[in-house]
Amino acid sequence: MSIREAQASAPSAARRRGLSPRMGDWTVRLGSIAVVLLVWEFLAPSWNPLIIRPPSAIAVAFVELVESGELQTALLTSLRAFVGGFIIAVVIGVFLGVVTGRWRTAFNAFDPLVSALYSVPSVALIPIIGFMFKYQGDAPRVAAVALFCVFPVLINTQQGVRNVDRGLLEVARAFNTSERRLWTDVILPSATPFVLAGIRLAIGRGLIGMIVAEFLIGLVGLGYLIIQYGNVFRMDRAFVPVITVAAMGIVFMGLIQWLEGRVAPWLRREQ
Repeated sequence: MSIREAQASAPSAARRRGLSPRMGDWTVRLGSIAVVLLVWEFLAPSWNPLIIRPPSAIAVAFVELVESGELQTALLTSLRAFVGGFIIAVVIGVFLGVVTGRWRTAFNAFDPLVSALYSVPSVALIPIIGFMFKYQGDAPRVAAVALFCVFPVLINTQQGVRNVDRGLLEVARAFNTSERRLWTDVILPSATPFVLAGIRLAIGRGLIGMIVAEFLIGLVGLGYLIIQYGNVFRMDRAFVPVITVAAMGIVFMGLIQWLEGRVAPWLRREQ
């Protein structure tokens, strides 16, 4: 085979190699979920039905809640709070993380406050947030989600900026690179893995904050469904919003992985 033919066949071979691992990944993922559901279905009848129900009963309850419209209404209410708080947290977290990571004075000014607030259980601050916003509307729940999400984004962004390879910075300065090019070509690409890791952590914390806020600040959304049906021991229906929250986590994590492939394709190649 000539060199030109080898070069032409290389991309197709790479595509074939890239397709098979993806199919294998999805097979493992779906297979693990199927195993958990089968074990759950098999063991559930031996447990107290007032505590846990099999997946088949939860599926029936899911259809009932969808037909009545309860699930959609609750999901939209919860999504409003989560998306609003998550966006606010990402914007504030990335901004403060970049500022404190790049400038030592800003780091010394903010680090004690960040350490103190991050050490305090966020759940303990939710009643204070509710009082500040007078327990009205979506604002207190949005603020609660933002509180849960902001610290992983801030701290990871800060570490990403502070851990940029000093050799790369020195080379850029040796070529008289402007501050703007230094950020776009060196600092932000190097910090991207840390930022994305912080956003992934923030998704899980934000979903927890969303449900806790719905428990403590006005019973609405998916949190309300959990409490409502849990109080009357309709565990099949109570599990529907729980699984819905888990599915939200999977979807949002998948979106971040897709975004990672778009803005930082070199990470996917390294993996």
